Amino acid sequence: MQDVTVVRTSVQPPYAAHLRVYEPLAAYPEAERAHWQAYAAEHGPDAAEPVLPVAAAVLEQQREALAGLAARTPRALPERESGRAFLRVVDGVLYVCPWATRLRSWQALEELRTGAPAALLDTALPPVTRAAAEADRERWRAGHPDARPWILTSRWEVPVRWFLPFGDEDRCFVPDGGAGPPAGRGGDGQEGDGRSGAEDRAGRPAALFYLVPMAQARRRVARAFRALREAVPDGELVQGAERIGRWLEEFHPRSLVELDYGGLVHLLGPERLLADRSAGELEEGLRALRAGDTAEALRMYGELTVRWRRVLALRHAN
Repeated sequence: MQDVTVVRTSVQPPYAAHLRVYEPLAAYPEAERAHWQAYAAEHGPDAAEPVLPVAAAVLEQQREALAGLAARTPRALPERESGRAFLRVVDGVLYVCPWATRLRSWQALEELRTGAPAALLDTALPPVTRAAAEADRERWRAGHPDARPWILTSRWEVPVRWFLPFGDEDRCFVPDGGAGPPAGRGGDGQEGDGRSGAEDRAGRPAALFYLVPMAQARRRVARAFRALREAVPDGELVQGAERIGRWLEEFHPRSLVELDYGGLVHLLGPERLLADRSAGELEEGLRALRAGDTAEALRMYGELTVRWRRVLALRHAN
């Protein structure tokens, strides 16, 4: 395929996108706060500026996971929760997005159980292994009733509802090893820390992401939900807006929300990424809906949905 690019790394990133919440360090209980403070002092931030991606840290996480799988008999989930996180620094404030690998593994196991053919599932994870993992999860949930993941993952597509918290001005595209400042934040490419593009991004993989304060994300989702509920109360997008809104309400109001195209940047290729304005198009469609132009809103939503369904269909290609 002409749109597929080669990744210069020993690990091929999975074609998955991620929706993340970074909470400020002060939002964590004292014991967790001390842990993350020490972790940040040792590792440093994964992104010290809003226009920088955490793509290199994501690759590190994937390498670590693959190394663990290669050395052991496959199991349903890690033996203990990860003590690692993605770290961002914005305006001098440290924001933390815990990996929560064990919790997310339980969720992935549930997705696998409901979506994979029984024969494949039993081969990869025998029933006795799954039963033990599910029993372990129930015991853990009894002691952590309010637990929620800081990271949601979608394979082979970015769900349209994930664009609801963002606008086109929140978009940032960082080419793979290219020169010049990141493209985004209104498209002028002027934000940064003053270093040259080659110095700033040397060795970094490509990335396309959106980053926005939690208050703005919640406000956009709430406005979208009201408009959609009035116009199409039974529509798929209004249900998605409700789910996203409830998830965002679980976090500190001064958090950051990030939509990261992840490994999809290597599936789509640079030309399609430069042209992609999915969040802006959805925003325009919602604007048309609030103005009473239902036909235009449906047209834009339809085009956006079809485009991402074409990307999703590539999972069946060989």
